[in-house]
Order: sequence, then C-alpha cells, then structure tokens
Amino acid sequence: MQATARRDVLLERRQQNVIVDTLWGKLSLAQKFAASSLSQFGYDLTYIRNSNAGNIAILLCNGMAATISSEGDIDTSPDIIIRN
Repeated sequence: MQATARRDVLLERRQQNVIVDTLWGKLSLAQKFAASSLSQFGYDLTYIRNSNAGNIAILLCNGMAATISSEGDIDTSPDIIIRN
C-alpha cells in the first residue's frame, strides 16, 4: 500500500515537472531571468497567456499572482483574476 502511494506521488511530481519544463521552454530569455528571480521569493510558474503584447507569464505564490511581460517586466500587483 505504501509503495503504491509513493509511486503515485512520484508520478504526479514527474507530470508537474514536465508541465513546468514545457512552460519554461515557451518563455523569452528576459522572462526566464525574471521568473528565476521571482522563484527565489516562492513564486511558481503556473501558466502562460497569449495577448496582443506577446506572451505573459503568470506565477503564483500563496494565492498571490505576478505577471511577467514578454520583455521581462515584472508586475507583482497585476489586474487579473485567477480562477480555480
């Protein structure tokens, strides 16, 4: 029973790593630097949205959102709504 639970945890972790790696690959170089800086404060890359201004990276930390523009500009108080 414990072996099965441990295996499930490892599989879930691998799937999350694949998703993050896929998202990371879609970031511009400037976004990667900015995301790396935010990760030191506990932010995790959650998803990327396309807009007229380019890709916008959305990161979350304890329910708080931060965005990174395609130029690498960080906004820790974005005017966005995160749905569950």
